[in-house]
Amino acid sequence: MTKRTKPWRAILALLFCLALGLTPSLAEARAGTSFGGGFSGMGSRGSRSFEGNGAAPLSRSMETPSAGVGAAGGAFGGGSFFSRHPFLTGMFGGFIGSMLFGGGFFGHMFGGFITLLIVGFLIMLVFRLLASGLATAGGMPRSVGAAAAPAQRYRGRDIYVSDADLTAFQSIHAAVQEAWGRGDLAQMRQLMTPEMLSYFSEELTRNSSQDVENRVSNVSLAKAELTESWEEGDLQYATAYMRWTALDYTVRIGAAPSSPGAIVAGDPRVPTEAEEVWTFVHRRGGHWLLSAIQQV
Repeated sequence: MTKRTKPWRAILALLFCLALGLTPSLAEARAGTSFGGGFSGMGSRGSRSFEGNGAAPLSRSMETPSAGVGAAGGAFGGGSFFSRHPFLTGMFGGFIGSMLFGGGFFGHMFGGFITLLIVGFLIMLVFRLLASGLATAGGMPRSVGAAAAPAQRYRGRDIYVSDADLTAFQSIHAAVQEAWGRGDLAQMRQLMTPEMLSYFSEELTRNSSQDVENRVSNVSLAKAELTESWEEGDLQYATAYMRWTALDYTVRIGAAPSSPGAIVAGDPRVPTEAEEVWTFVHRRGGHWLLSAIQQV
């Protein structure tokens, strides 16, 4: 009995050490877009979150690459839990984000506690998968035909959205830029999913901790073009290409841009151009909310 348990103890020790090595990277993760962060894409696009759409992939999302399921299963289940509840699950992301990145004594304490819980859960999951694999190793394998048949991914049903919807997307784009420039989370809450709100909140917290703020003004939308739209159950998604110019710079909090050493990045006098793909989501009868941003 003792000899049999030694390999498991070795695996446990290895996983524990690996988890400890990965924990700092979890705690240092940051969200961002052209607003100043290091991520080229963030948010969720339902069942199409990880489809190639000509833009940067979602490097941060509550969706998982395994969320796609067979066509029949997807139609019945509506994709992953995150796909079916983008307005609810983002609250979980906001809670975790505030725990891990909120700062302060309680933020660090609970952040470490939550991280340990996550690591413990992952270790338990690995063990359960290993145990399951050992238990079924002697079972009847799937037929060659079944193994070779590729599973069709559920990706919703293409739909048409009107010019009025595109106008709404342009309005949301302008409002998000304005709210970001003021650091107005209350306004952002009316414009985006809770998941996206958690990412923007983390970015604002990061800037604040470094005693800087990113200012965006004089936004001029040069082009807005719908690229795809689809529905999944009672949710409707639409993605639009956005190109615009704006004064986008980072300044030390409380300092006038003209003060020596006040500008950290960018130029308050020279507009910069940005190209991004924005995805929006709403329930039938509800208003559109920003669901994802990808840089082009």
